[in-house]
Amino acid sequence: MAVTTAGVLGIASAIAAVAGAGATAYSADQSRKAQNQASDQARRNALMQEKRAEEDMNRANQRKANPLGALQDASLMSKGGVSGTMLTGQSGITNDQLQLGRNTLLGG
Repeated sequence: MAVTTAGVLGIASAIAAVAGAGATAYSADQSRKAQNQASDQARRNALMQEKRAEEDMNRANQRKANPLGALQDASLMSKGGVSGTMLTGQSGITNDQLQLGRNTLLGG
């Protein structure tokens, strides 16, 4: 079997084509990985920016306690008549309900 120059060139060009295709596939894979990494980083940056914006908005719109207003409201409510609590209601309780020393279900 004689090896001709044309045969060697044909084999060489086939090897070069396969190597070129392999290099192209490798390059495309590397490019895809880089693009995915960039996309993931952009997504993380967007989430961090959204979180910062929400924190800034919450910081700007904080509700602040108003103890003086609470005292004024309480004093106005007490001027309205018999004062009560959330446990007794607005009518309060009578004095006979405050007497101790009687039998109750609590074992007194």
